[in-house]
Amino acid sequence: MIDLYSSIIRPSLFGLSAETAHEFGITALRVGLGTREARNAAARRFDFRSPEPLSRFGLTFRNPLGMAAGFDKNGTVVDQLSALGFGFVEVGTVTFRPQKGNEKPRMFRLPDDNALINRLGFNNDGAAAAAQRLKKIDRTCVVGVNIGKNKDVPIEEATENYLATFELVHGVADYIAVNVSSPNTPNLRELQNSENLSELLGTLQTRNSELGAKPLLVKIAPDLEEAGIEQIVDACLSFTIDGIIATNTTISREGLRTASIESLGAGGVSGKPVADASNKVIASVYRHSKGKLPIIGVGGVFTGDDAFDKIAAGASLVQAYTGFIYTGPSFAHDVNVGLQRRIDAAGFRSLNDAVGSHA
Repeated sequence: MIDLYSSIIRPSLFGLSAETAHEFGITALRVGLGTREARNAAARRFDFRSPEPLSRFGLTFRNPLGMAAGFDKNGTVVDQLSALGFGFVEVGTVTFRPQKGNEKPRMFRLPDDNALINRLGFNNDGAAAAAQRLKKIDRTCVVGVNIGKNKDVPIEEATENYLATFELVHGVADYIAVNVSSPNTPNLRELQNSENLSELLGTLQTRNSELGAKPLLVKIAPDLEEAGIEQIVDACLSFTIDGIIATNTTISREGLRTASIESLGAGGVSGKPVADASNKVIASVYRHSKGKLPIIGVGGVFTGDDAFDKIAAGASLVQAYTGFIYTGPSFAHDVNVGLQRRIDAAGFRSLNDAVGSHA
């Protein structure tokens, strides 16, 4: 049987610039799966439900694979992605005020590496617009909202900026992810430092309690040293943060096969090249927290085996983005099926039993 996506659709999309193809893909999902009937038809083909309940930080997930932040920045295709088999969707990154992001071109494919480079810079319609959209969706899966800092806000005013965004999305998010790890907003990663992170998390968690607590997670970088990871874990445990998302994109160019990589300029690398670094951070978080912090593992998931590697390292859920771009509509279903087969073949009674088995 001909794989329509890999033989026809992907070559056509890859003939466009990466960002243009992304925008086209969002539109195609929004229109093509715009009706409930179309989404139901897609779900009959692609939906996957784990054999056992997946309860994570007070939420129930129908399967362990989510769409990572960055794909649906503005919350326009949540239901469509759910219909394609994703067990949860993380919208964003959203900022308090709308912003255009960095100058184009700012997104590039690395086919020889099964990777992408982006320096988008949190381009989004703003938190208020995203919240209005999320109020209207059917919500057939868990929906997270990833929040970040406006580019023109100095680090010393970051907490206030995050808090304003947090308050806007709190009512429409099943969980909220605090992005302190994008390499594409100047100085943002300084918020991973212990003092800055403690101020930010303490303020958000206090307001979270006042509004009616929602799960609060922190998204961290793959480029951290062990000591930095331990400081972040300690801060998260201290402020009763519900989980860690590991990891964001990497600034490393080590091992890339793409020729003239330097000519593409700055940006974060996602996809296969970040897989090992992500797994090492996951294992480190799992060990240092003694398994007390649920981890969403992200970075380089293309297959069920890739997802299993993250589960075995300590993740209890996984996310993907680049793998979906390269693989197409059947991606979530195929990864979920492959992951379940790997769990069964390894002799585990459930995914829960496999979590951290290699850490």
